[in-house]
Amino acid sequence: MTRRSTFTDQSVTYGAIGATLAPDLLRYPPEGYRPAEDSVRLGSGLERFERAAESLMTWGIQQGAGFEVVDVSAGTGAQYPGIVYDAEGAPLAEQPSPRTEERFGADGTPYIAAGMTATLRRSGRFRHHDTPVLVVYVIDEPDRVGFAYGTTAEGPESGEESFILEHREDDTVWLTIRSLLGTAGGIRRIVAPRQRRKRRELTRVELRALHPAGGV
Repeated sequence: MTRRSTFTDQSVTYGAIGATLAPDLLRYPPEGYRPAEDSVRLGSGLERFERAAESLMTWGIQQGAGFEVVDVSAGTGAQYPGIVYDAEGAPLAEQPSPRTEERFGADGTPYIAAGMTATLRRSGRFRHHDTPVLVVYVIDEPDRVGFAYGTTAEGPESGEESFILEHREDDTVWLTIRSLLGTAGGIRRIVAPRQRRKRRELTRVELRALHPAGGV
């Protein structure tokens, strides 16, 4: 599978970096990848949003879904904005490189930052399974926060997953998880349907991770 270098000189196992930001992701996914989008209401109010945001940005969803987050490296803060074009449709000679400020949770845990790498480890009965990831972008707005990471090593799946928290105008708080994933080729295609079922179950667990009834 083709690997593409990113702005951090790391590499991911897919080409459509930042695709989870695309409004038409569900209708027009890159060839060979399956898109998904799921949302859950977490409650209402600024306090709920702020508490959920802190948990989200310190790996709360991953830990709540049963992963151990290990081998975390500091991010550069440099965002991957995609290719920016001029009025004539040509790529700009100097591409912008927006950055996010370094932030920390109440216990001193660094917030997830663009360019950060980590390994998501899930233990099984006989061995553990590691998924190395690279954070490709971070969203940090007054009423909208989140991030996306992409896979950086060959495994059952390849692609990108985003976790976006919103405090909407009606004061409700929502979590949306979007993903763009492809199944590895060769003999692994035989177990693709099982892998997709496991992915759907994992997404359901992730959606519950920040919920007041089962999370923060």
